Amino acid sequence: MQVLIFKLTDEHFAVETSKVQVINDMMEVTRVPKAPSYINGLINLRGNIISLLDINLLLNIEKNLEAEENIIILNMEDEQVGICVDEVEEVVEVNEDKLETLKDEKSQNYIKGIINFGDKIVTMIDIDKLI
Repeated sequence: MQVLIFKLTDEHFAVETSKVQVINDMMEVTRVPKAPSYINGLINLRGNIISLLDINLLLNIEKNLEAEENIIILNMEDEQVGICVDEVEEVVEVNEDKLETLKDEKSQNYIKGIINFGDKIVTMIDIDKLI
């Protein structure tokens, strides 16, 4: 399977590339009054209005506002959503057997598993369950 690896603060995460539509540089975000806290706002991508979600809040990770450089647009069933990430690192091919599943009952249901690349540990996210 192919995965897109991105960074949030000092942690690495991955999503399957089949869910990724496009990667963009940070752009102007229009705030939405009284929107839930996990919605950063809306962006206009080539005429399409897309909700921008705060993945840091959804993953319970401290946010570094200065570091957010990229927006990943994801295909979620009937709609597109965007997530702000600090950095998109790379797209890599990962064998299914390299994905170590978590046996801990306390682990979150949106975590598919862990990929150990030696120099870094990447948490594989099931983006459908997270969002």
